[in-house]
Amino acid sequence: MERFDGMVLHGLWQYLGVAVRLVVAGRKPYMVFPHGMLDPYFKSAYPGKHRKKAFYWILQEYWVLRGARFVLFTSEAEASLARKTFGWARWNARVIPYGASPPEGDPGLFREAFLAEHPELRHEDLLVSDSFGLAKPFVLFLGRIHEKKGCDMLLEAFGGLAGRDPELQLVFAGPDGDGLVERLRGRVRELGEDRVHFLGMLEGQQKWGALSACEVFALPSHQENFGIAVAEALACGRPVLISDKVNIWEEVLADGAGLAGTDDEAGTESTLLRWVTMEPEDRAAMSRNALQCFASRYDMRVNARKIVSILTDLPEH
Repeated sequence: MERFDGMVLHGLWQYLGVAVRLVVAGRKPYMVFPHGMLDPYFKSAYPGKHRKKAFYWILQEYWVLRGARFVLFTSEAEASLARKTFGWARWNARVIPYGASPPEGDPGLFREAFLAEHPELRHEDLLVSDSFGLAKPFVLFLGRIHEKKGCDMLLEAFGGLAGRDPELQLVFAGPDGDGLVERLRGRVRELGEDRVHFLGMLEGQQKWGALSACEVFALPSHQENFGIAVAEALACGRPVLISDKVNIWEEVLADGAGLAGTDDEAGTESTLLRWVTMEPEDRAAMSRNALQCFASRYDMRVNARKIVSILTDLPEH
């Protein structure tokens, strides 16, 4: 332990936090990244789990956070919301940028690899050539297929607006842990829609190919302390359609890198409608803003050095 400047603890509600407090506290500074685990959303969404956590909070977790040199939050919104979950909220908070690493390689090759695996999304007219390669225009959801992520609302919004853009497709990519995909497929059949695609988990070149090929990225989540996939979409120059429960939404709007609405069907449909009716030059400007937003805020190659500097610039005691 003596060769380390300090320790960063990721997450809460595990024995590891107890171990850090017992072994590290008083010897080396440590910091805690809650990663959204103090968001009051879980208090209302899972009241039974919250009651169990309240007991553990008093017994241990409060003291882990109280003893940390800093509790690190990825946005001002997350830091503010964290103080509303439990009665005690005494810690040294610091907002530190988080983010993702950009893709390394040729985006065109990634797109081609993706379209070779999913030819149903390749544009039928081989003479078509635009900034999105030969892909049909599509809205991409990439992440865990879960009700918390607002997948059902995105599908309903697309179903209500599909007639405004006959070429537009909707793509869901990600693991299905709760059987939601089958329910969504059933709703697709009810809508009589043949432009909704479920691709399953995408990784590596396939993931970057999907992000590079899509027209816009969508995440109308009910709770998201950061949203790594949002940062990855911005890294590919793709505007994002998010809810105001994705905690970086204000920064995204400030940079002109996307659109945001409320986390309900009306808000999701309104956000998608604004995108569908946006002029091409405004979409192009938003794509440029997306790249700049990532570079200035969410490039993890830069932000990692900022996290390390917090420890190295502080005395041990």
